[in-house]
Amino acid sequence: MPSKSPVIVDLKFIPQEVEAALKGAFAGREVINLADVAHQGRALSGIDYAVVWKSDPDLFSRAPDLKVVFSGGAGVDHVLTLPGLPAVPLVRFVDRSLTTRMSEWVVMNCLMHLRQHRAYETRAKAHVWEDLSQPEAADVTVGVMGLGVLGQDATHKLRIMGFKTIGWSRSKKEIDGIETFAGDELDAFLGCTDFLVGLLPLTDETRGIFNAQLFSKLSRSGPFGAPVFINGGRGGSQIGADILAALKSGVLGAASLDVFEQEPLTKDSPFWDMDNVYITPHVAASSDVKALFAHVEQQINRFESGLSLEHLVDRKAGY
Repeated sequence: MPSKSPVIVDLKFIPQEVEAALKGAFAGREVINLADVAHQGRALSGIDYAVVWKSDPDLFSRAPDLKVVFSGGAGVDHVLTLPGLPAVPLVRFVDRSLTTRMSEWVVMNCLMHLRQHRAYETRAKAHVWEDLSQPEAADVTVGVMGLGVLGQDATHKLRIMGFKTIGWSRSKKEIDGIETFAGDELDAFLGCTDFLVGLLPLTDETRGIFNAQLFSKLSRSGPFGAPVFINGGRGGSQIGADILAALKSGVLGAASLDVFEQEPLTKDSPFWDMDNVYITPHVAASSDVKALFAHVEQQINRFESGLSLEHLVDRKAGY
């Protein structure tokens, strides 16, 4: 019986979390964790599988015989831009825990903006007791751009909280209880949207899509007047300078940003000090590393049993 191929792990996650998750993972296989100094400079030829997230640029030249590449997250643009990416199946991470984490982040931010959390936080620090006019979720239309697994789950949970919820995607999606828009219906979608949630993959078509022109088309008839922008998708889908300008001019009333064009966010970025902006460090849907390795093991078992891989990336579409 032939020996099982080792698995390369090249994940720019918290090292201790990766090490802990590897205990008991990939039974019967050698695991080559490239974060371990013992593997620095090691030859990686003859290995079938790699699990990657923001890998070193020389990975694929060092591992020329890969048969499958697994992304460590739902996004894959970090893989598609790596030099020497082989023409083998690329599998993205789809998991209940990742989906739930993203929906939690989206709902949390919609609720914080709805309940004017920052305004009350500022008053509390100043020891000011003041009641603000309080709309309810049903008064706000949340528009979700991107209706894949993450977007559909977010729309469902936003509806449970009482928000009016609509969605837009490149191709038409039918979702029970949700009005959906597609393609060239974008302007109609934006005109109905009070809180805009970005959950788009990064492709040539979506790069820089969240820009001044788009923000100007959002609804200004919601309970807060100026709309809110919430992006948990990809940093490359937004133009930071346009967000700053829109916030300063009042085109946008507030924002929640988990992703940026350049990460980590520079220490001198104006975003840090803006009272109407919530910042998180690309953690909206941090991968559960144990769940990731279980997902990879399941897909490897399918592959070696002659079954088709699941959650394959369409490289032309970019997701």
